[in-house]
Amino acid sequence: MLSDSELERYQRQIVLHPVGGRGQVALKQASVVVVGAGGLGAPSLPPLAAGGVGRITIIDDDVVELSNLQRQTLFTTADIGRQKAVVAAERLRALNPEISVSALTARLSAANAAALLAGHDVIADGCDNFATRTIVNRTAVTLAKPLVSAAIGPVSGQLGVFAGHRPDQPCWACFAGTPTDQPGNSCADTGVLGAMAAVVGAAQALEIMRLIIGFGPTRLGQLWLFDAITFTARNVRVAKDPECPVCASS
Repeated sequence: MLSDSELERYQRQIVLHPVGGRGQVALKQASVVVVGAGGLGAPSLPPLAAGGVGRITIIDDDVVELSNLQRQTLFTTADIGRQKAVVAAERLRALNPEISVSALTARLSAANAAALLAGHDVIADGCDNFATRTIVNRTAVTLAKPLVSAAIGPVSGQLGVFAGHRPDQPCWACFAGTPTDQPGNSCADTGVLGAMAAVVGAAQALEIMRLIIGFGPTRLGQLWLFDAITFTARNVRVAKDPECPVCASS
């Protein structure tokens, strides 16, 4: 199921024991939807495309701004004012014409989330507000799809893998509760180290590929926490909340 050009393109990956031909075919057959093409989507999307994920959908209604370029290196100065999802899709198609990439410039909401996220094997959340994260998580549980959720702060980052639709697994809300967006907590207010986005975004792409290929120990229900000041990381297991308003009945 891999063409000659694909075999050559993915040669360095196929020779890896955890991947092999089987894993590369699994990537080709997989579909991933990425919510947010900004600070986390911009660094996570290229590795997914380059690695051979067969179908990628990008959801983002925002446009490129000059202040984005310090960390969203998928874009250039010439892209300012253009839709992020559209530009990102163009870049990915140029990087790997063997895959299918779709750009959706609609804003994800409770009304359209199920329709936009359905039909994908993995949901990746890299948005910048709690309201959207809450909707994405609830929809992932409803659709019974794994959620790879990433976030960054000024000098820290976190990455979680959730499957709250399973009776033994937590969802994002089991960890985060029901947070609300507060004034003064945006990236523009608190600042962010640009390289943090690259570190966590690449880790998110790797976690998605691990899920699709199925190598290594499972990280479902685990949260990876990274601190750029001390340059240390740790893993925390998240317990399923028996009273979680999103997944308690799963």
